[in-house]
Amino acid sequence: MATFLYKLGKLAFRRRHFVALIWVALLALAGVGAASAPTATSSSFSIPGTEAQKAFDLLEKRAPEASADGASARVVFKAPDGEKVTDPANKAEIDKTVAALKSGSDQVARADSPFVAKTVSKDGATAYASVSYKVTSMELTDEDRDALEKTTDEARESGLTVEVGGDALQAMPETGSTEIIGIAVAAVVLVITFGSLIAAGLPLLTALIGVGIGVSAITALADALDLGTTTSTLAMMIGLAVGIDYALFIVSRYRGELAEGREREEAAGRAVGTAGSAVVFAGLTVVIALVGLAVVNIPMLTKMGFAAAGTVVIAVLIALTLIPALLGYAGKRVMPTGAKSRLFGGGRKKGAAAGEAPGTPGAPGGAKPNMGTRWARFVVRRPIAVLLVGIVGLGAAAVPVAQLELGLPDDGAQPTSTTQRKAYDLVSEGFGPGSNGPLMVVGDLKDAKDPKAAAQRITKTISGLDDVRAVAPPMLTKAGDTAIISVVPSSKPSGIETENLVHAIRDAGPGITADTGAEIMVTGTTAMNIDVSQKLNDALVPYLALVVGLAFLLLIVVFRSILVPLKAALGFLLSVLAALGAVVAVFQWGWLGSLFGVEQTGPVMSMMPIFMVGVVFGLAMDYEVFLVTRMREAYVHGEQPDQAVVTGFRHGARVVSAAAVIMIAVFAGFIGSSEQMVKMIGFGLAIAVFFDAFVVRMALVPAVLALLGKGAWWLPRWLDRALPNVDVEGEGLRTAADRDPDADRQAALV
Repeated sequence: MATFLYKLGKLAFRRRHFVALIWVALLALAGVGAASAPTATSSSFSIPGTEAQKAFDLLEKRAPEASADGASARVVFKAPDGEKVTDPANKAEIDKTVAALKSGSDQVARADSPFVAKTVSKDGATAYASVSYKVTSMELTDEDRDALEKTTDEARESGLTVEVGGDALQAMPETGSTEIIGIAVAAVVLVITFGSLIAAGLPLLTALIGVGIGVSAITALADALDLGTTTSTLAMMIGLAVGIDYALFIVSRYRGELAEGREREEAAGRAVGTAGSAVVFAGLTVVIALVGLAVVNIPMLTKMGFAAAGTVVIAVLIALTLIPALLGYAGKRVMPTGAKSRLFGGGRKKGAAAGEAPGTPGAPGGAKPNMGTRWARFVVRRPIAVLLVGIVGLGAAAVPVAQLELGLPDDGAQPTSTTQRKAYDLVSEGFGPGSNGPLMVVGDLKDAKDPKAAAQRITKTISGLDDVRAVAPPMLTKAGDTAIISVVPSSKPSGIETENLVHAIRDAGPGITADTGAEIMVTGTTAMNIDVSQKLNDALVPYLALVVGLAFLLLIVVFRSILVPLKAALGFLLSVLAALGAVVAVFQWGWLGSLFGVEQTGPVMSMMPIFMVGVVFGLAMDYEVFLVTRMREAYVHGEQPDQAVVTGFRHGARVVSAAAVIMIAVFAGFIGSSEQMVKMIGFGLAIAVFFDAFVVRMALVPAVLALLGKGAWWLPRWLDRALPNVDVEGEGLRTAADRDPDADRQAALV
């Protein structure tokens, strides 16, 4: 592989005009496609294989009006103190508002008056009107939302308290200015790392080009492939992070090759052949992790994973082709000012033999120790102490995981300043918290002996269960083969009591079927959320086994070792558990919540654990591959195990540290999002990268390798013969292409 990538890098360097033109054309093509594509709608949400989805599909077939998935709004009215909503003046104002809601937008399917629908609280102080739309919330225009807000604002002028819940006011999530700050931090880190504006600008430029192509392609295909609105945000988040990192690896290695005195084209080829090999395998682990989300069998999550994986593939291709092409344009400006005269004026540094970098075996005097060298020597001298401190620290951070509560956010998780949260609280106060998430029980009466009697039996059975506040009379379809029963729990939608009620209704199903022949199923938003959480929990272990197993095999090929990949996987588990603990502490317990803009604590998003496992594992392997391949490179070239660790840190610690800081900055930029899910993902990924890069890879990895010694690189002979030789270390380049640059120039002239 190293030889192929070496040739590819040199080709891209020589044909830089052609390569740059191709990528610019792809960016323009994707941009045109995105601009001309239909407006993306929210992805249709389904969870195959669950009872809630089965009930929803049955309703869609027999009672389409009950399964409509259009946007909805719940307009809540509260009378002034001492008054009731049924007072003539207040009633007239509410009726006027409902009429205005019906006529305010062509997309309104229906608006039910609280006095007709009987949604007035017992004390008469609160009422709500339900508004249904013909299209989803993402298909509503700004004019539709403005009409809803204008109508409610006018109602408030009468003295009524009016708040709006539901998803009709839900717009595209905003990430805020912190995303720009994250990119700015990445730029500063790159400038400090490289000491050159040109070298720092290359990773940013290529990452933005890659993200531009990826996100534009997702936007262009969003309507055709039913991609959710969060898909492009995830692709942007992952694409920016890996795009900058991969380019950073290539540019850093290119500068190292120049420091050895190589010609620019040769240096570009070697950079792509060595660091590019690490980029390919690091990218493969990320792609495996993202594509592996398909095993969960939630279409929305699968599409998010595939779209983000596509952006990662683009980032890898750009690093292998566009980066060496742009290095051809950069010339001497890619090096710090002080280094240009030395390298491009005087040629190779004195004392270094052909092919040897200062500080590598054979280089007289070695290189001046840097911070990475000093840290590695410290760890190698005290591996047990470092190992214990690291494990204890991560273990302490992981303690909150023991109290992890999973759920999907509803309006109760919104900030208290929003109208959605105020509406949620008003409904809870006037009708009970369960009214914010009523259950829909569907009775399949097709095989019932007496459909009406069966429907009554279902209602009576549910009424006798714990935590039931109210059960509405059953509504039968015209054909009489389906009954729809609304059940209001006593507890809030995200409460454990409501989850227990859903299971209790389902457990009562077999007895009802045996007596009446009717089959009952529970659906609705609350039941859907419960089923999603359960499905994600059930899929976590198989997913972890698949992703870690495939990556383990891949890393065996890369490192030609059993213990190094095993150590990498165990270290990842430590870092992801610690990161989940931090998420619980901030978003569930509220620790430092105000610092991160968490106004309302609650359960951790159901998909967070499995999502973090997928994304963080792939990203963690980036640093593992880049850092440890430099160690193995030194080891296979004759260094002792401890010295190989130090050499790997001398060459890789600065780059890996910079890459980690950049990735943390990019992810942290999404903490400013107005969308709770995006905010939580941004925080979780940022803290996970911090734990993995600076505790696991920079401390635990060298400590373990120092303790294992030569045993770290042990591989059974039969397996060594069976595995393909991918030559990530670039050994083939040293034997086939390692000539003196002066000889290379003379050969080129012949």
